[in-house]
Formats: sequence, C-alpha cells, structure tokens
Amino acid sequence: MFMQVLIIEDEPVTARNLQHMLQDIDTAITVATILPGVAASVSWLQQHPHDCDLIFMDIRLADGLSFEIFEQTPIAQPVIFVTAYNDYALQAFKRNGIDYVLKPYDAEEIGRALQKYRQLTGAGAAKNALPQDQLLQLLKGLQEQPAYRQSFLVHFREKLLPVKAGDIAWFYTTNEVVQACTLEHKLYTIDLTLEQLQQQLDPQLFFRANRQFIVQRKAIQEVDFFFNSRLLVKTLPPTHDKMLISKARVPAFKAWMNA
Repeated sequence: MFMQVLIIEDEPVTARNLQHMLQDIDTAITVATILPGVAASVSWLQQHPHDCDLIFMDIRLADGLSFEIFEQTPIAQPVIFVTAYNDYALQAFKRNGIDYVLKPYDAEEIGRALQKYRQLTGAGAAKNALPQDQLLQLLKGLQEQPAYRQSFLVHFREKLLPVKAGDIAWFYTTNEVVQACTLEHKLYTIDLTLEQLQQQLDPQLFFRANRQFIVQRKAIQEVDFFFNSRLLVKTLPPTHDKMLISKARVPAFKAWMNA
C-alpha cells in the first residue's frame, strides 16, 4: 500500500536514518518531506493538510515542543511520536491509541509502529485517532514534567564535582568524547553523547547547532553570515572549531533565538 510519511525531527542524521529505515521496511513508503521544527511544521501542514498519511514526530524540537504544532494547526493524520520520555508517559500514549518509538530506535520498533498504523487505517483511522483536544492536554502534561537535567557530576582530577547545567556554555564532541565548557572557561569530560544531552537539556536554553556542538543561549555573543547560506556562531568562551549552523537549520535557529 502506497504511503506518504511526514518526518518532523530536528536532528538531520536521525531524520535520514529514519527515512532509510522506513523505505527499507516497505518500498511503498515515500517521505513527503523532513521538517526541523515547530514553525516549519505549522507552515507546511497549513499549506499541505492532506499531503501525508502518517506523521513521525519528535517531541522535543529545536524551537519548542511538538504540542505547539497542535495548538497552531489541526492535524488529521495519525501521529507516531519519537520520544525519550519515561515509561509513564509512554504508557499514556499507548492507552490513548497514539504510538511511540523510543530513541534510539531500531527496525523492529519502526515495523511495530507501522503495523499499528495499518491496523488503525484498516478499521478507520478517523474513528480511532485520539481527539486533538485530548492529545493537546496529554502533551501539555508531558511538558510540565520536570524532565530537564539540572546538573552534572563530573570527574576532575581525583574528585567528583557538581556542575550546574546553566553554567555550561557549550558541549563539544570529537573522537566520540564529549566535553562541556563552562561560562568560566573550564573544560570537563561528560559521559554522555550529544544525542543523549539533547534529550535531557532544556530546549529553551540549549540548541543543537550541528553534529559537534550544543550551545547555550547566554553564551552566544554574535552570529555572522557564512559561506553557502550558513551562520557562524561566536561564543564566550570561544570554541576552538567553528560553530556553524547549516542552511537547513537556520530557520529553526532563528526561531529559537527569537523565542
């Protein structure tokens, strides 16, 4: 059965992996487009309300949480959420007929979610889908959970030191090692990946700039235009490598900075 899928995901690598996984599972699946955030999703859905059959939607996006999309435009299609929320929240989705894929996902999980979609459409998705007002309340409830990390316990010499998340200017990864640089220009090694950090940090304060950097809002000093429609972010403390925002992520970055 031919199927048009919309992917709403702010991490390009994750979105591409999901696209390839969907098409490997079923060659009849076509990805209509990949959208990086709330603003882009609202705009596309308003212009193309019937141009997809199913939506894969990350909960935490670069410019906000996905519940904001439902506040600004009606969504008739079934939604499969891509999430790292706790079991209680996941069970809430499941009881209400909204499926989820827990990051990091695999082909088996994606296949299970697609099978549930087919069962819903076979019985009439419009009758089985969760009413939008109930879904909005559910997502707002998830937003209210105190899920964002407040501090890190880091190794320093022969000690363990607590470092507040709000004191970190940026995170940087190279050779599979993640370092956190504080606003006072102190470097610490963090035993997490950038993908894990992205799920745990407050998206109002931190932005995933690219594959190597997550930056905090108050560390940004200025933003310059760069080659090929990219942006160059300058921070204090400064970074050793250039912190570049790709052309595709520029709208999400601007929306985040303007929030």
